[in-house]
Amino acid sequence: MPITYSSRAEIEVHRFTLSASIGIPLVALLLQAFVPLYVRRFDILDLPLLVTIFLAVARRSPVTGLLTGGVIGLLQDGLTHHPLGVYGIAKTVVGYAASSLGVRVDVESVLTRFLTTLGFYLLHTAVYFVVGRYLVRQPLEWEWGYLLVASLLNALVALPLFAFLDRFKLKT
Repeated sequence: MPITYSSRAEIEVHRFTLSASIGIPLVALLLQAFVPLYVRRFDILDLPLLVTIFLAVARRSPVTGLLTGGVIGLLQDGLTHHPLGVYGIAKTVVGYAASSLGVRVDVESVLTRFLTTLGFYLLHTAVYFVVGRYLVRQPLEWEWGYLLVASLLNALVALPLFAFLDRFKLKT
């Protein structure tokens, strides 16, 4: 399906129940924090990022998108050994960008979801790298091979995840 531009009136804006708005990110954060302790290489997935992208695109409000990304990122920082705020900044940028794109482009098709997730994963990694390496002085290295595999894997996982999360959408 082609990417189509629509007027703002034609694009559906979705909302979520309070329990879904809190529960979905919380489950993603807990899975991201604890599953890699038991399942090797699970950490290649960034479930909080995928949830941030999904919620931001579905709500289509840049302010809500950046707040969602910021909160999820800060909570993820709190559950990891990373300095507080690095994930927060990266996910805030992605949340804002994803919701801004959701206002302008139909992001409900499988191909569009795959491509946007791929792009936002790369954006997230770039922002995380710049903030971590140059502001926080973490010894980070840019690894193209790992980045390409991780971005493709996250984009592929996003497809069934987003289809599952679509069940929690409420029309406004």
